[in-house]
Amino acid sequence: MTTSGRISQSAFDGSRLRVILLLDLYEGAQQQFLDAYEHMRNQVASVPGHISDQLCQSIENPSQWLITSEWESAPPFLAWVNSEEHVETVRPMHNCVRDTRSMRYSILRETSPSQPHEATTGRSDMQVEARVGDGVARHALTFTVKPGSESKVAEILAGYQSPEARVDDTTRLRRTSLFMHGNRVVRAVEVEGDLLVALRHVARQPEVRAVEEAINPYLEQERDLTDDDSARVFFTRAALPAVHHVVSGGPAPADLRRHALFYPAKRGCGMDLARLLAHQDEAAADDPKSPVYGSTVFQRDDIVVRLIDVVGDFDADPVASLGLKGQKKAAELERLLDGAAIGVEGSLETERNINRLLSHADMLPITDRSSADS
Repeated sequence: MTTSGRISQSAFDGSRLRVILLLDLYEGAQQQFLDAYEHMRNQVASVPGHISDQLCQSIENPSQWLITSEWESAPPFLAWVNSEEHVETVRPMHNCVRDTRSMRYSILRETSPSQPHEATTGRSDMQVEARVGDGVARHALTFTVKPGSESKVAEILAGYQSPEARVDDTTRLRRTSLFMHGNRVVRAVEVEGDLLVALRHVARQPEVRAVEEAINPYLEQERDLTDDDSARVFFTRAALPAVHHVVSGGPAPADLRRHALFYPAKRGCGMDLARLLAHQDEAAADDPKSPVYGSTVFQRDDIVVRLIDVVGDFDADPVASLGLKGQKKAAELERLLDGAAIGVEGSLETERNINRLLSHADMLPITDRSSADS
């Protein structure tokens, strides 16, 4: 797939992926870390899509280490890194590591003695064009609360005071959008600058910590935010990565409205469902008549959330709002979607079921705050 200049982020361009993990180890933990790495290396070697990895130690500071890995494309890596197997595999490393930082890059060009430059630029496993972004990183968290506690949780999440938007000279929170679907919470953030720095900044703010503590009794997955391992495992499991983002060309219309749609996939179909919606939103970005101005698709396992900015009334064009424009697209979505999980059964070719799907997939907005009103 050739990426559009409007796309600032995509896991579906088919290019190889380079993952870089920077680690700062505690002094004296090197051997324990090496043992943990050997265990992880043996596990990841059998993961589909994995090509190779390297472990490196700084020649300037022995406590600083680097793990690089190469993958056939982003989807198999994301499937692995978001899996429960990965959570358990890397757990032995936690006691060795003071700090970590993960970065992921599509391979755009490469040079090697055996392969001239001219041969690399047209390869199908490389990103063909450089993407044009907007300087904004997007991420989401999702978790469930105990049934019956939804209204109380919504009240807590809607009522907190926004943290300071400016993190430092180069990083600031741009927007936080929070939605619920039944007992599932989704919090999406937009950050200008360094996403990791911003997330750590937010986690330290007293107003945010107070909210997190207030919802603790209602969470289905227990956590102790005073325990580093408990907090790390919770937020690792709650991560809902952005796998695709696209915005139409031109200035944003004044009457944009933000909605979130929840698409539970059939078992094992989450990535395919996210890919379908990403392709649909690319087509919408090329259609000047489409009411969908911008879209971000988030996916983890069989949970897919599509955040859209829509011109005018959300339900004026249900097919466009759901991402079903085009021949046989409804049938493709029907094949991948666990319709029964959100109360929609039967063919999505009918107007009645399309309207039912839009109604059931539409998430309840709790709060949507931009830096202007933080």
